[in-house]
Amino acid sequence: MTSYNPASPDFPFTLGIEEEYQVVDPQTRELRSYITQILDRGKMILREQIKPELHQSMVEVGTHPCRTIQEARAEVVRLRSIIAGLARQHGLTIISAGTHPISSWMSQEITPFERYKGVVEEMQQLALQLLIFGMHVHVGMPDDEVAIELMNVARYFLPHILALSTSSPFWMGRNTGFKSYRSALFANFPRTGIPPSFHSAAEFHNYVNLLIRTNCIDDAKKIYWDLRPHPYFGTLEFRICDAATRVDECIALAALMQALIVKLHRMFSENTTFRVYRRAVIMENKWRAQRWGLDGKLIDFGKRAEVDARALMHELVAFVDEVLDELGSRQEVEYLLKIAEGGSSADRQLAVFRETNDLNAVVDNLIVETLEGVPVYQG
Repeated sequence: MTSYNPASPDFPFTLGIEEEYQVVDPQTRELRSYITQILDRGKMILREQIKPELHQSMVEVGTHPCRTIQEARAEVVRLRSIIAGLARQHGLTIISAGTHPISSWMSQEITPFERYKGVVEEMQQLALQLLIFGMHVHVGMPDDEVAIELMNVARYFLPHILALSTSSPFWMGRNTGFKSYRSALFANFPRTGIPPSFHSAAEFHNYVNLLIRTNCIDDAKKIYWDLRPHPYFGTLEFRICDAATRVDECIALAALMQALIVKLHRMFSENTTFRVYRRAVIMENKWRAQRWGLDGKLIDFGKRAEVDARALMHELVAFVDEVLDELGSRQEVEYLLKIAEGGSSADRQLAVFRETNDLNAVVDNLIVETLEGVPVYQG
């Protein structure tokens, strides 16, 4: 029988968090193509926990597998502290948000590694303009079959998670009218968005093998869905979120994803279930989430009615309530109610812009919020 207690040695639902940070010049507020200069020292300290991305103004970090959300918080704080400290040594800083408010993709340098040259060769301008930043959360799985069953039902909640995480309302100096413009940009890539449902792990593996055999992809990591079984880690990877600005937001979202998976698994083990909805209807909610975020309405497809997004967040927290104490994540998940009430990072960015009419002020506020509660690394 699967254990839902993180202290148990056979607890499978471990957590891993990956964050993509923007490397920013605090004087000009612009992105700086500087990751290769930071990377050598970063790899000495963080080893495999730091890696470059396609654009040199982006750095990705990943936690070790964590059993509890408290372990994950300590890891995220440590990683932000170290990367911010390394950037500071070069007169730079970091921001965590889905897009940069003012910088243009046209002035960014590509990281000079073979794998990125291959991406640019295949995707052309789509790759060059993919100056977007996300947060990925991995939840450990007991086996491949369970991963597919849980992916099928967890897809329904992806728009709700996106609405809470929105942090990309601006793009190249413009107010896009979206709360998550990152989502709209990423939709230009193939094999993105809400995943389809699969009847079994075998059906999913046959799909992957077909793509590899027909030279659509060379590796299952080229499937970029908002939720996917990770090909190497034995996890379900949530990829729907904009980069979370505050540590508290990052941790609340990760805690929710772990709690959702545990709740759904418990339902399966008790022979209750959650309906598997068609991709087409879930995509309707994703559109609403990326466009209006928490200010919009999402569709409750069970009731066949629109519901205020903020009200649905209360329902979502109530849905996972029974597993929170066992996971030790009640405080972290209930922080989502503060986000629902006070707004996401996108809402705060738009508020700063309304007050100041100055995107530099938006960048300055993002710098402060990204390192809120993060000690200064002095190494």
